[in-house]
Amino acid sequence: MPPDDDPRTIDGDVYVSPRHLAGTTGIGDPGLDPLRNLGWDLEHDDLGNAYLTAPDHTVRLGYLPEGDDDGLWRINAHRDPFGPPTWGACFNDRCPTEFVTAFTTALAQAYEHGPDAYLTTPAPRSNGGDPTRAVMPLLNRGWLIDRPRRDVFAIRSPDALARLEFTKGHIDPEDELTTRNARWHLWAGTSTNRPYWYATASTHTPIALLTAVTECLSDPAPLPRWRQDTHSYIKGRAQLTPIHPPQPPVPTPLDVQQAAARRPATLPAASVPRWSTTSRPAPPGPRR
Repeated sequence: MPPDDDPRTIDGDVYVSPRHLAGTTGIGDPGLDPLRNLGWDLEHDDLGNAYLTAPDHTVRLGYLPEGDDDGLWRINAHRDPFGPPTWGACFNDRCPTEFVTAFTTALAQAYEHGPDAYLTTPAPRSNGGDPTRAVMPLLNRGWLIDRPRRDVFAIRSPDALARLEFTKGHIDPEDELTTRNARWHLWAGTSTNRPYWYATASTHTPIALLTAVTECLSDPAPLPRWRQDTHSYIKGRAQLTPIHPPQPPVPTPLDVQQAAARRPATLPAASVPRWSTTSRPAPPGPRR
């Protein structure tokens, strides 16, 4: 269980495990806040979509519940604010919000370190950077190398319901930003054609941002969700554990002693006002 069991901070009534089956929370603020806290400009359109822009216009984020497709989160970085994106990432509308927040938190940290931290192309390795750092959190937590395919390195979760794929070789830059044919493809489900959720990242996406996602993805701690909001897909696949409110702590002998010391001293019996339920004495009768 997560260390913080205070029901005031838990948004849900069940814990979902493994966390790659949790699905979205349906709330955008956790993913937006790491960048908003840096003073990035926030705008909304008439449909209710939100747009965050870095002060130097090198990074843009769109939170698009009313977008043209299921790409709920789209993040693009630009060396030239007026040029094509240097890299782009997308999380669809069912992707667990915590994975998006891990990405935007790492992006906020990189942005504070300067352009070299979030605009520099990863070290080349067969055109696309060295994937080792990003996949190590998964391997260290029991994920398995999947059946090899030509030009694709794949790793899957122990339950085989989540996969990370890294495509080697050349990929069309425009396809990476507009389709799921990206360098990095992370998804959960039983079919790549109809995944439960997915996320993609293009060739030059900083490895540190991807590693933040795989660290969060492979964390063994369950995620809180509202039972009525859980998707039918996870029934029979995920473990749902009720979230119980914490029981009041049992007082220690010292607690009892200190409570007794704080009680006021008992007043003398004579000073305590008394009352009775008996009827009042009868008034005196007429004189004889």
